[in-house]
Amino acid sequence: MRLPALVASLFFASTAAMAGAPSPQASAAARHAVTTYQDAVVDSLAAMVSFNTVADPALPLERNPQHIAFKLYLKETAARLGLDFKDHGAVVVIGFGDSSERIGLITHGDVQPVDPSKWKKSPFELDRTSEPGRLLGRGSEDDKGSIATAMFAMKAIRDQNLPLKKRLELYVYMAEESDWDPLTVFLKTHVPPQINLTFDAEYPAVVAEKGWGAVRVNFPPAKGAAGSGPFVAAFAGGFFGSQIPEDASAVIENATPALAAAVRARAARQNGMHYEFKLTGKRLAISARGVSAHSSKPEDGINAISMLADALKVRSWPDRGPGALVNFLNDLVGTGWYGERFGKIAYRDAFMGPMTFAPTVIKASPAGDELNINLRRPRGKQGAVLEQEIRAAITAWQGRHGHDGKVAIELSEPWVQDDAPQLPTLLSVYAHYTGQTDPKPIAIGGGTNSRLFPHAVAFGPAMPGAVYTGHSEHEFITTQQLLLNLEMVTAVMVELAK
Repeated sequence: MRLPALVASLFFASTAAMAGAPSPQASAAARHAVTTYQDAVVDSLAAMVSFNTVADPALPLERNPQHIAFKLYLKETAARLGLDFKDHGAVVVIGFGDSSERIGLITHGDVQPVDPSKWKKSPFELDRTSEPGRLLGRGSEDDKGSIATAMFAMKAIRDQNLPLKKRLELYVYMAEESDWDPLTVFLKTHVPPQINLTFDAEYPAVVAEKGWGAVRVNFPPAKGAAGSGPFVAAFAGGFFGSQIPEDASAVIENATPALAAAVRARAARQNGMHYEFKLTGKRLAISARGVSAHSSKPEDGINAISMLADALKVRSWPDRGPGALVNFLNDLVGTGWYGERFGKIAYRDAFMGPMTFAPTVIKASPAGDELNINLRRPRGKQGAVLEQEIRAAITAWQGRHGHDGKVAIELSEPWVQDDAPQLPTLLSVYAHYTGQTDPKPIAIGGGTNSRLFPHAVAFGPAMPGAVYTGHSEHEFITTQQLLLNLEMVTAVMVELAK
């Protein structure tokens, strides 16, 4: 963000936060939304969660029965609520109003992969009872709760017969979690709204997002005889690339009781981790469980891959396949989140915060184990420089360890919105309904579709300081938060469109 624009945004934000209550029309519509539709919005979320809209690599979304059924539900619900509906394939647009001036409400209907064994009930059944006050289910926070909120906000506004000057349009993209290309293609021919809100991040308002990145390092299979000493025969962990891994495992061959005791003792010093150890003869099998989280917020989770590697840091392992991987993790990554050990790559931006750097998945193949590291980079360092620093650190480590595994690096650019005329309204409404004084716009580590739409700012659904549960194996939104979102989103829509 250019400094003058940032200063101006913060000035107007502070002014807006002191502006007082929303207009009588906005307040009335928001109150009507919550008092009339509090049960309906939860029921609608339950219906949406029931559709397993995880991307299937073998089946395009246009032919995926779950995606098709989900869009049919949206169509039928839109008709019932008096909203118009148009299916563009990968994108559904649900609208209200006739003006050429439009307000866009950006969401997504697909969800991240899920491990059903980790849930008290099916992740595709909204669980309203296991944890009172919480609505558990895949997509409850990311991002089907936002779809339900937006639709019933529009319904409440329609009920009020307000003379809106702008049309409201809800965009539901069906591949946000897996593939942005269809949306990019869609926007080449479809003219988006002039002002846009993304309901896929945090409050008070998100005006900057770190750039996504990935580092992949291959560790070829061991060659030759193993010898008589202990070695790492297997090391695995993780589920998908944008989730801090909750599970990891290792197998140590030629283990001794003394080695097993040393690993157990080191693991016992870690907070929040749970381990199972099984020594059978000279074979030590270890299972580790941490806490999953969105990879843009590694501090919200406990990384089982990093922690298990650290538990094995009782000796330097032979640089053979998985053993080399463990040594690499302990030498260059450690249990931190910011890449401080990884050569010169660590840096931070005063507004966007530090780059995060976290291992997320180990993928096994005949060519060896591939370690995937997810990074989220702020502005402040050119991509070419960061890539050079990453390669330099890996090359130096490989030279010291006689390692020749392949390396692949992907980096996307940080994004900053420095032209958001709706920002004062968002902050004013947020301040009124939360009681927070003088809220300021923020930056996040996650990447949303905001960067593809003009004048886009993310507004919710998660509160600042709260653990974001999307992408985790314990995803939920509280009923209280869902209804607060409904109230604030309704008020914002009225203020921007009236």
